[in-house]
Amino acid sequence: MDIFARIKRLVISRKVLFTEKAADEMRNDDLTREDVYEAILNAPCIRKTLSSRNPTTASREKLYVIKGMTFDGIDVYTKGKILKRLGEEVFYVLISSKRSTEI
Repeated sequence: MDIFARIKRLVISRKVLFTEKAADEMRNDDLTREDVYEAILNAPCIRKTLSSRNPTTASREKLYVIKGMTFDGIDVYTKGKILKRLGEEVFYVLISSKRSTEI
């Protein structure tokens, strides 16, 4: 299955966790969880896939950068990863969620 479809299905079922950083960015940019959900669901594609090292476990992981627009026309930038437990995708973890400054 397409990774973007899997992310959207996790968002639709509200299986989303927000890191403290993402929550702070949202608060600073006056964004709600619903704004972030809408932007991900309305996004046309994953903009970029990054390879990163988890600071806690030092293991490699993929981060997905998604830029989408809310129904009110707000551009939102998100960066997240799929969290797996016992081999099953259980949550989409948002590491960053803020208004996009890209043109």
